[in-house]
This record gives sequence, structure tokens and C-alpha cells, in this order.
Amino acid sequence: MIAETIQLSLVPAFLLVATGSFLNVVTGRLARVVDRARDLQQRYGDTEGLEHERVVRELRRLDRRMGVINWSIALCVGCAIVVCIMVAMLFAVGNGRDDLATAVAAAFILAMLLLTAGLIAFLVEVRLAIQTIHVPLEMLEREGAEKIRRGLLPRIY
Repeated sequence: MIAETIQLSLVPAFLLVATGSFLNVVTGRLARVVDRARDLQQRYGDTEGLEHERVVRELRRLDRRMGVINWSIALCVGCAIVVCIMVAMLFAVGNGRDDLATAVAAAFILAMLLLTAGLIAFLVEVRLAIQTIHVPLEMLEREGAEKIRRGLLPRIY
């Protein structure tokens, strides 16, 4: 009976490991965003004009990214907590508590929904990060740099 319960709890344990690995990735991204925000905050007072506007715009985007990452982390931690509770319930079911079978199924569904929402939040954050990075045209083609210098093309920030 105990061996069967342990076998049943392996799937949620793998889910827990995967969620932990994903949390490691997301917290790493959060650390990079925080570092970039700190760098820009130090430069904030030293900039003016278009450069200052660019710094403010990027700080706003970084603040939004931090909020989205925070949601992703919260949802994935919620998933991990539900998985832990589900494993405990599986052991209770293994010890004769058949009335918890529906609760175990509900916990698994809830864990999957939380993980899915966390992954969607991660996707949103990645999209925000991609929108933040703009490669200036002059770095992409030689003719573009000359046109920008002559005022024929706008400068891209």
C-alpha cells in the first residue's frame, strides 16, 4: 500500500521539481531586471532631453516587467504549495481516506491552472523585454547610418 502511494506521488514530485526549476529561471530574470533598474536610477539625474526621456521610458517598462515577474513567481509558488498539499493528500488516501480522492483531483487541476497562469505571465514578461530592446537602424545597415546623419531617417531608440 505504501509503495503504491509513493509511486502515485512521483508524478506530483516531478511537477514540483519542474516548477522549482522554472522559478529559478524567473527569479534570475527578476535579478537582471532589478540590476538594470538600479543602473538606470543612478543615471536618472545625470541625463536630460531625449536621453532622459529614454531612461524614464525604460524605467517604466522595467517596473512593469517586475510586476509581471512577481505575478509569475506568486502563481508558480502557489502551484508548488498546492502540489505539496496534494502529495500529503495522496498519502492520506493511501492510508484509507478514500473521501479525499476528489480533493486530490481538484488539487491537481488547481496546480495545473496556477502553473499555466505563471507560464502565461512569464510569456508576457518576455514580450515586454523584447519590446524594450530596439536595435538602432544604423547598427543594421551602412546606408541607414548615413541617411540618419543627413536627417532623412528618424533616429530609433
